[in-house]
Amino acid sequence: MDSSTDPTEPLAILWDALLSRQPPRIQRVYLLLDDVARTAVTAHLLRMAGEDDWHPEQRKSAQAALDAIRELN
Repeated sequence: MDSSTDPTEPLAILWDALLSRQPPRIQRVYLLLDDVARTAVTAHLLRMAGEDDWHPEQRKSAQAALDAIRELN
């Protein structure tokens, strides 16, 4: 199995949680990240939510993640 598709691979786990549309799960994973990773994740989610190149469901998931992250502030 290619590690890029392995559901136990750390990045796959991270993005699965962030795009889960489950605010508690999103927040729990986000809070585990350091400031640099949080900045990178937020920037990527903003691109996903705002760019037409992404599938509509991916855009919805990214927006849900951004909303859950904003609730932390």
